[in-house]
Amino acid sequence: MTDQAENPEQEPFPKIDTSVPHSARIWNYWLGGKDNYEVDRVAGDAFREIFPGIETGARAARYFLARAVRHLAAEEGIRQFLDIGTGLPNVDNTHQIAQRVAPESRIVYVDNDPLVLAHARALLTSTAEGVTNYVDADLREPGTIVREAGKTLDFDRPVALMLMGILGHIEDHDEARSIVRQLVAALPPGSYLVQYDSTDTDEDYVRAIQQYNDGGSIPYILRSPEQIARYFDGLELLEPGVASCSRWRPDAAALGLPAEVHQYGGVARKN
Repeated sequence: MTDQAENPEQEPFPKIDTSVPHSARIWNYWLGGKDNYEVDRVAGDAFREIFPGIETGARAARYFLARAVRHLAAEEGIRQFLDIGTGLPNVDNTHQIAQRVAPESRIVYVDNDPLVLAHARALLTSTAEGVTNYVDADLREPGTIVREAGKTLDFDRPVALMLMGILGHIEDHDEARSIVRQLVAALPPGSYLVQYDSTDTDEDYVRAIQQYNDGGSIPYILRSPEQIARYFDGLELLEPGVASCSRWRPDAAALGLPAEVHQYGGVARKN
């Protein structure tokens, strides 16, 4: 990864707000990570009391990411990945999976959380043959994302656009779909969209999310599987289509997960 920390012109880190829980840090906690604060652990435990299955869903979503990246790198020949809303580094991040298959892969992560930024600079390294870079930008600014990512990625060649559990932070569904359309429009034919988000298919999950939103965090909006499927409009979905993350081409790592979790996603090709 480009060592931005040694750049004297780089802006200093924004202050990390530890007064309210943050979704990236809570998911890090649920996945067994250490990059979280007491406020995140309290919120995560309160969520789990209402919906005990959240850690299972978090693991299913993480395994879905791994299977999708591995498939695109190994089977579809994708060598460029644009991962927006990456969250905190964990086991088997996008660049590690892709570069394990193809060391020359180029990966750009996008997030705007200062804690994520700090860890990205320190931990998201690259193979010598490839590139791993980081863009500090907001999902609501797709033009900025494409422009900055274009300094690392070649948008004349296929790119895998990854939106993993992030579109729920866009409160208006039409706006979320518009953001996806703008990002996909910047990609050449042969590119892919990989996306998942959490669904409103369980009353306890809906109640837990409402409590989380009421706690002062950036709201996360649950949507129906049908609404999630709309993000793929105009694209060619790979089998099995939009499905529970645990059902998307499961492998040995997914053994023990329930067939149905409340995280739905899919992978689709731009023709």
